[in-house]
Parts: sequence; C-alpha cells; structure tokens
Amino acid sequence: MQPLDIQVVDQAISWCDGGQDFWLCTVLSTFGSSPRAPGSWLVAQANGDHCGSLSGGCVEEDFLERLQEGEFQGRINRIRYGAADGLDNPRVSLPCGGVLDVLIEHWPASPRTREHFQALKGALTGDGPVARIICLNTSEAGIESDSGLGQKVVEDAQNGILTLRVGPVSRLIIAGLSPVASACASFAHSLGFDVIVCDPRPEEVRHFNLPGVTLRQELPSMWIAREGCHGATAVVALTHDPKIDDTALMEAVKTDAFYIGVMGSLRTSEKRRERLLRIGGLNEQQVEQIRMPIGLNIGSKTPAEIALSVMADIVRVRQGLTKPEL
Repeated sequence: MQPLDIQVVDQAISWCDGGQDFWLCTVLSTFGSSPRAPGSWLVAQANGDHCGSLSGGCVEEDFLERLQEGEFQGRINRIRYGAADGLDNPRVSLPCGGVLDVLIEHWPASPRTREHFQALKGALTGDGPVARIICLNTSEAGIESDSGLGQKVVEDAQNGILTLRVGPVSRLIIAGLSPVASACASFAHSLGFDVIVCDPRPEEVRHFNLPGVTLRQELPSMWIAREGCHGATAVVALTHDPKIDDTALMEAVKTDAFYIGVMGSLRTSEKRRERLLRIGGLNEQQVEQIRMPIGLNIGSKTPAEIALSVMADIVRVRQGLTKPEL
C-alpha cells in the first residue's frame, strides 16, 4: 500500500483520466490541538467518493455532506473548522478543541489538471520538491520548483498568494530483518513512512508479512546502490550482521539520506567505526554521518522499546529538533 499522499494524487489522476471532476482539500493551518498537519490532503467527488484525510472523521463527514448538497461553487473555497467565528460557519466543531483552516479547490478533468497532479506525484516519489502557487484573487494554480525548505504552507495575505510546498514522502529503508526491524517497520508504517525492508536471507524473509511494507529479498547495499535515497529517506541497519549492516551503511553515506543509523552497543559501535574506516574505505566525514549507537537513550531493552527509540530519533531529526538531554 502506498503512503496516503501518493494514494490521494493517484486517485486524482485516475479520476482525471476517467473524465471526472474532483475537489482537492488542503489543510492550510491548525490552531490548538488538531489531528492533521498543514499540507494534509483529501480528494473527493460530488457523489461522496473520496481518498485522504483532514481530521480523522468529523471534518470529512461534514465536508462530503456539503459537497453532495452542491454547496461549494466556483474554483476555490475556504472554510475554518472548529471556531465559532470560522469562515462559512461550518456545522461541526472538532471534539479535540482544535481549529483547521481548509482550502477547497475544484479541478475539472483536463490535460492541464493531469499535468499538475503528475508533477505532484513526481515530487512525492523523489523527483525533487515543488511548490504549488495558488492565487486566491484569480483562482489560478501553478507549479514551481522549490528548495523544499521552510514551512509547508505560506500565505501572503496582502497579495492573496498561497505557497504550498510538496516534497518526497518520508521513506524508511530497513537493512535486514530482526525482531527490532519488524517492530520498527510497523511503527514507521503507522507514522506514514514508505517502508522498504531488504534482506537476502530466505529463512528470514519467508515468514515476514506486514501489510503496507515492501519486502525485497536482496542485499540492502545493492538496493540502495541501484535505487538511491532522496533527502526524505532514513536508513537503519538492525541485524548485528556486518555483511548486511556495514555494506548498507557504506552505500547509504553516498546518498542524500537525512538519517543513517545502526544498532549496537558503544563497544560494538567503536569497532564498527574502525572497520568502516580501515576496510570499508569511508573517511571521517562519512562515518560521522552514521548514528551509532542508533536511537534516543530511553533505557530501551526489548525489541519494541528499541524500535520506539529509533523511530523517535528519526522523527526528531526530520522535524529539525536538537537532541534532548536524557
């Protein structure tokens, strides 16, 4: 199963190819407690068919009901959910007490629409980040290349311009199967990562079956060398087998991966460091990219606890936060 953002864009392209109009909803901003972050998408048709999520249920139900009633006319509408003085005064409030500001765009089935959403799919799958530029005054929407840096949603209220950044879906490459790797894959999938597990060992892959996770029966180093890693990729080695772990690290440091880590004690990590420098051909700068030991120090012992510490550290780095003192 693809990550949700890719599912949304694929559905939009499918409807467009079938000659069907649709509406794209984007969370512009959140206030207080809210279940979905700015930039989250939902795509829907007038009959109520939809893909994606804005709130986890309560907002979607109201929006789809109003859409079927023909309430949203014109190319662009905007609604605020969760505030008594919200735009268009929606009929529901969020039970979590938060506020969502939502942009609603009507897209007709056309070659231009398909080109727009195909560009979004390319950005999500690693072609490079883009920015959707929405002019609220003219209802025009375009695509520009982007650095991928900064807030996902930026509004220039004075000129009526919205900049909506779209970048690669977060990806986790797990080098080798182990109890920690399985728990890590499950956590990552639930967090919306595109998860790929690589392991060449038939006895290990035979019994692995986690819905939504891609399994490749090959050396992780070979997969990374062939497919590469975009800037939203994390690579973790979790087997204690140098033939799998070390070779994966040697390829990962050549990529744009934002996080590279390997499991092991301080003593094991020091031996690995020496090995990578002496035998692996890495330099000091490349070795410094590797987080070893991996994860946050939360006193983890069990596979699930170790996986939790790994994913917490990956999310921390992805969010640009400094490491907490523990």
